[in-house]
Amino acid sequence: MESATSVEIVWRKSSLSGMSNECVEVGVLVDGRVAVRDSKDPEGPFLILSPGTWSNFLKHLQSA
Repeated sequence: MESATSVEIVWRKSSLSGMSNECVEVGVLVDGRVAVRDSKDPEGPFLILSPGTWSNFLKHLQSA
C-alpha cells in the first residue's frame, strides 16, 4: 500500500474551480497511474487509478 509520504505526487485541480476547495485534485505518478483526492482533505486518503480506468471515468463524465 502506498501513502502520500512514500510517493511523490504533484497535485493539481481544474482552473474552473477557482478558489473553491470543493473539488477533486489529481496527480499523475511516474508510472502513468492517476491519483485522485478530495481537495478539502489534502492530508487524507486518495485513490490510485490505472490510466485506462481514469480515461473511462473521464469519458463517462463527458457523456453525462
